[in-house]
Amino acid sequence: MEKLSVSHMNARFAFPNRSFDFLQFKHSIFFLKFPNTNQNPNPNPNLLRLRRLNCSVSDGTVPSSVGATDSTLVVKKKAAEVSSDLKGTSIFLVGMKSSLKTSLGKLLADALRYYYFDSDSLVEEAVGGALAAKSFRESDTKGFYESETEVLKQLSSMGRLVVSAGNGAVISPTNLALVRHGISLWIDVPLDLVARDVTEDQSQFTPSEISISGSYPEVKDELGALYDKYRAGYATADAIISVQKVASRLGCDNLDEVTTEDLTLEALKEIEKLTRVKKMIEEAARPF
Repeated sequence: MEKLSVSHMNARFAFPNRSFDFLQFKHSIFFLKFPNTNQNPNPNPNLLRLRRLNCSVSDGTVPSSVGATDSTLVVKKKAAEVSSDLKGTSIFLVGMKSSLKTSLGKLLADALRYYYFDSDSLVEEAVGGALAAKSFRESDTKGFYESETEVLKQLSSMGRLVVSAGNGAVISPTNLALVRHGISLWIDVPLDLVARDVTEDQSQFTPSEISISGSYPEVKDELGALYDKYRAGYATADAIISVQKVASRLGCDNLDEVTTEDLTLEALKEIEKLTRVKKMIEEAARPF
């Protein structure tokens, strides 16, 4: 993606009892001050690739045997086909927080030449970092979710974004309406994979969400409770990207065999279907 200079006009998030300089704009393009200066919003997709065992990206009919580089090319080719009808519409990813959801979002953004953002990370940045966000969430959960509403308002007013949305995006009609400004995809990752993520990377969930010091079975049980709490909100998404269904179609015996490319290609196919339906509706509404 092309390098862009920083603008001279700031947008502000008006959070409860506070406001923050956060996103910067120039014309219709925005820029984010990332909390980690080494973070790249469009990393090399090679860094996002999961370990490939027996499966690879396919055209949806039979598993292919192409290599990793060819898999990425297949994803980019499909993204090019989808882009013309997508017309810069933003993509919002909902579902349990996981490494699969994150890696899919980043590769999807790279393939579409979009910008990638994580709404929870944006809230953390705005309130002063992860520790401040943890304290804010524990002391005022409602206020924390209101903060996410402000983030979503900003993001939903723009285009060419892939947004990994936090659970706050699906808990209220207001936030759900903001997500509907773009195309929403439920990234449905099995709880055992999410639980493994949590035990391997405890930074993914705050103590106010889950007791990350528990054993794997305890973590999985708590994740199950969270899943039940947010499932109805996830189900409002325009389409579901199910890791289990992709694995079954590709003939994978182990869910770890499903790669980021496999899931991203599935997402692009669902986006293509949705944009085609929208185009048909628009054409049918035109006067003769």
